[in-house]
Amino acid sequence: MKAGISIWSFPGGLSGVKDYGPVARQAKAAGFDGLEVAISPEGALTPESDERQIAAVGTAIRNEGLEVAGVATGMGWEYSLTHPDKQIREKGKDIVRREIAVAKALGVDAVLVVPGSVDVFFMPQAPVVDYRDAWQRASEAIASLVPEAQAAGVRIGVENVWNRFLLSPMEMVQFIDSFGSPSVGAFFDVGNVALLGYPEQWIKALGARICRVHVKDFRRSVGTAGGFVDLLSGEINWPAVTTALREIGYDGFVTAEMIPPYTYYPEVLIENTARALRAILRGGA
Repeated sequence: MKAGISIWSFPGGLSGVKDYGPVARQAKAAGFDGLEVAISPEGALTPESDERQIAAVGTAIRNEGLEVAGVATGMGWEYSLTHPDKQIREKGKDIVRREIAVAKALGVDAVLVVPGSVDVFFMPQAPVVDYRDAWQRASEAIASLVPEAQAAGVRIGVENVWNRFLLSPMEMVQFIDSFGSPSVGAFFDVGNVALLGYPEQWIKALGARICRVHVKDFRRSVGTAGGFVDLLSGEINWPAVTTALREIGYDGFVTAEMIPPYTYYPEVLIENTARALRAILRGGA
């Protein structure tokens, strides 16, 4: 397994960095193998980025000796695939299409896709969607994107997030398998399941469906988004997680997603995360 770091872990990463070069240099110096990029409304990589701009991002990362670990976007929250407004859902699908195109251009085989939501805890203005409607709309949206993903050689990685949707590993398995395509898999986030479940159990249930892994730690005793903490400072059983990943034969990127960056001396977060992730990947039974 390879150690990755999300662009969201760096200052300005959520809104969109203008130059991936310095970020990649910092990630390499800390000891990471790859940097996960993200499509944002602004910055070096947006939905409007052309082939030249996309290639420049890849070149900036590879020139520092790193791989492009994956392609993500946070825009799927605002343009949800389960939103009651069809125009918003269509915009959401367009964003996934751009992810697929960017991934293909960068030689990446998986993208992170938020499948929609029943509600969004950090967006109180977002509508509450009936669970049955969310399932139907998400299913229709992703099914419509499968041919494009397949043609590009890119897997749609459905992420488990705090969206009150796809709440158990068996439900996630059912959802992914409903498409009958290897082009749909799981972008599994270890920390996101820790409140109500055990990540090692999710990993064993999802198996080969997992195409990418995100990590952060969590304290169940807090029980809110404030419970997300630095790697090794929470309550996740990391040896069990690493063992489960090995058991299913996963050998891809394990990417740290540390949000938000430290207010002061944010480079320390990157250094600490690299050290902790290396220990985690060495661990297990």
